[in-house]
Amino acid sequence: MKKRVCVIYTGGTIGMTRTDSGYSLGKFYMSSALEEISGREYPDLPIFDLIEYDPLLDSSNISLDEWLKIARDIESRYDDYDGFVILHGTDTMAYTASALSFMLEGLAKPVILTGSQIPLCETRNDARGNLITALMLAGNHFVPEVCLYFGGLLLRGNRATKISADDLLAFDSPNYPPLAEVGVRIAIKEKMIQKPGSGLKLVEFGEHQIAVLKIFPGIQYEIFDNIMTENLKGIVIEAFGAGNIPDRQGGMKRLLSIAKRNGTVIVVCTQCLKGTAIIGEYEVSEELARSGAVSGYDMTVEAAVAKLYYLLSMGYNIDKIKELMAENLRGELTRVV
Repeated sequence: MKKRVCVIYTGGTIGMTRTDSGYSLGKFYMSSALEEISGREYPDLPIFDLIEYDPLLDSSNISLDEWLKIARDIESRYDDYDGFVILHGTDTMAYTASALSFMLEGLAKPVILTGSQIPLCETRNDARGNLITALMLAGNHFVPEVCLYFGGLLLRGNRATKISADDLLAFDSPNYPPLAEVGVRIAIKEKMIQKPGSGLKLVEFGEHQIAVLKIFPGIQYEIFDNIMTENLKGIVIEAFGAGNIPDRQGGMKRLLSIAKRNGTVIVVCTQCLKGTAIIGEYEVSEELARSGAVSGYDMTVEAAVAKLYYLLSMGYNIDKIKELMAENLRGELTRVV
């Protein structure tokens, strides 16, 4: 018996069409494109239904509201389908994948995000291959977690990051191997896949104020004074190397002191595409350690942001949030002891 997959189309390049003013999102184009695919009766393709959002969004406009809508749509149809495919723009796809990995607690079915760099309407495109393979992965293979499929790689959603604005291999998972590699055959790496959850529970993210601060040479920390209020609940710092931050003038020390007084959680990730941030390994990160900042280890910034939203929305106190930020909850980090 054929499996059933629910396709949720949020927008993005994959469904754009040419207009006089450039590529534009058009209603019902994806519906007709999927009808053409299903009409060919591919034997390996699962049965699928389409949910098309209105309005369709460029993924740069994705917000917490859209994350919640996607998660609720999956929850309400969870018992009716064997898997889910989310068609999404590439700009924020890794953020959405990370968010859903925390929102869909206890997941036991595949949820696969995909999209394209070239629209489906073009003769030469990456859209068709990404779409058909994502459908086959969601329907025919048991990968019970939130994933991102793109350019022949099935990646854990909260490990993925966009690495190219131009290449067809636009995403990678620098700190965790692909869950599957797709070539002549689909090679699933079963040992890398999360165990299925015991039952879906939706965790709704609240509107918490979170900031991302990228360190650079010559940074003047006083420009951040206006955001350092009690309303700021979390900061993800993109530090140099293994978690290092310059502070020759004492500006960062002052910001850390304010954050500690306000109860703001500070998570330190590395700017490097690959590797781990462990604060306190070098003298220049000792102040972070003293302030109570948390090592983000090898988490992507996308995963760190989503995890902060999740833990803040769970209502934990600051000590519990710090403890859990440094623990592996959804396969999002490898803790170095």
